[in-house]
Amino acid sequence: RRTQVTSAACYSLGVMVTFLALGGVMMGLRVAGAAADWGFQFQSPLFVTLVTWLLFAMALNLLGVFEFMPVSAGSSLTSHTHGHWHDVVTGILAVVVATPCTAPFMGVAIAGALSGPPAMGLIVFAAMGLGLAAPYLLLTTVPGLAARLPKPGAWMQYLRQFLAFPLLGSCVWLLWVASLEGGASVVLLLATGLVLLGFAGWIYGVAQVRLIQQGHTRTSTALHGLALLGLLGALALVPALRHQSAAPATSGSLTSGLPKGTESFSEARLKELHAAGKPIFVDMTAAWCITCLVNERVALDIPSTQAAFAAHGVTVLRGDWTNHDPAISAFLKAHGRDGVPFYLYVPANGPEVVLPQILTPGLVASTVAK
Repeated sequence: RRTQVTSAACYSLGVMVTFLALGGVMMGLRVAGAAADWGFQFQSPLFVTLVTWLLFAMALNLLGVFEFMPVSAGSSLTSHTHGHWHDVVTGILAVVVATPCTAPFMGVAIAGALSGPPAMGLIVFAAMGLGLAAPYLLLTTVPGLAARLPKPGAWMQYLRQFLAFPLLGSCVWLLWVASLEGGASVVLLLATGLVLLGFAGWIYGVAQVRLIQQGHTRTSTALHGLALLGLLGALALVPALRHQSAAPATSGSLTSGLPKGTESFSEARLKELHAAGKPIFVDMTAAWCITCLVNERVALDIPSTQAAFAAHGVTVLRGDWTNHDPAISAFLKAHGRDGVPFYLYVPANGPEVVLPQILTPGLVASTVAK
């Protein structure tokens, strides 16, 4: 019980500290005059690349290519128990990777935290971190809940291997995000790093097995050195990625190939359409925002919704916030938001309507009909 509770506490500590760090960075950047909004780190091709590499390494680990642990002669890869630092790092990773997906549920809280006094804002961020950690805390501190989980067994090994494939799918998604943010050059560097990391992980796994089977040998030492070279080769790509991150985006965006009746967002176009007495639906999105992409597939870019827009003469203005855009940041801030998705219906006459961040076709159609 003590081990379980301590593990959950360390995980929660990692989550809450990372929330506080992100909130503090955003507040600091704003005080310094820079623009920073929730999920801003995913607007950097370098950050997207590093997260992709990390998830790829985790997938190799889940598939059993290598283990995240020191191995000594005569030990077993299955007898090791991780320490508390592992739980803290897991909490940190949960926040870093899940940031874009949490925005739809915390948009108002984030805006309030950033607009109020710094001390109160940090309290709000800490509370949001506690909320993200709560499910794991409850499972470990309430015996009745943990008792309902399946009993440990051989199935856990297959589940571990299966969980590698969602991570690999996330790598594919992030590769697409990187292509939109930095173009072919970033994709080439990112993919080269994946090959080097794959080689390093494989060699490191071979070295671990040989060390267990044969003890400390020159061969295992040489293999460890070769794995380190692969890792250093991937890290050597970071300066080039940093240079690409600083360069203006030259690739495509979510506002290319738009459906009929949908245009790229601009304040000037919004004012022009409103002055002409036409209703407008504003859709603020980003490639790294899973909620945005799901809403577009299930509620916006579908025949029934497109027909409703056409029937009422609605023009859709879609803003792509995949890369930092000062105009979109200013528009979001003017409407009390600090992240995407954001949906605003501007009727020909009457007040604006802010829609929820989780959309359904019926909700969009009824809003337009009113």
